[in-house]
Amino acid sequence: MAGIVVFGGTVEGREIAVKLKNSGENVTVSVTSEYARALLPGDMNCHAGVLDKNGMAAFLADIRPDKVIDCTHPYAVRATENIKACCIEQNVPYERVERAPSEGDWVNYVEHTATTEQAAGALVRTSGNILLTTGSHTLKAYAEKADTSRIWARVLPNAEALRLCGEANIPPSHIIAMQGPFSQALNAALYDQLDIRVMVTKDSGAQGGVAEKVIPALARDIHVILIDKPK
Repeated sequence: MAGIVVFGGTVEGREIAVKLKNSGENVTVSVTSEYARALLPGDMNCHAGVLDKNGMAAFLADIRPDKVIDCTHPYAVRATENIKACCIEQNVPYERVERAPSEGDWVNYVEHTATTEQAAGALVRTSGNILLTTGSHTLKAYAEKADTSRIWARVLPNAEALRLCGEANIPPSHIIAMQGPFSQALNAALYDQLDIRVMVTKDSGAQGGVAEKVIPALARDIHVILIDKPK
């Protein structure tokens, strides 16, 4: 078996996989969950499940692809390191799809942090309701720094995300399970409805709708904490 392996359930990963398949390429996509698989066309070859480095090595050795395209999320640093290392070990050509950093005047009016831990620590200096738009896997870090009665979490609408919300003791009424990205109007309505005073997000670029989150937040004098994209 050969062809092209695309890693990642991101928007650009799905777009690239579909484009390659429609052009006649033999494409296999690797995503981390059944939810991500469901966003792909039903006839797409797909592996769903988290792979560590050994799992990735076995996966690639079985397929023996002509090329690997890494479209994993810009914050999935460990996944990118493992994919690249496996490609080097197996002499498989590797390409990384890198999102451009966000641009606009708004980047000068937010609090920049480098890590989840720094962003969580910054909550100690804030007051009022908090909206987390950073995903479900890091919720515990924020719950350790701020009273969960202050926290609303916007996460993907799947069972795993809800389980992680429960582990972080996020009140059920404070869980917003929705698939993004979202428009400025929808984000603005959410901020107003929940009386949000602090919003935490990642610089996930245009594909992640970061500007659509930040601009209406700043217009409402909401304190924005932005986790910068890893270098």
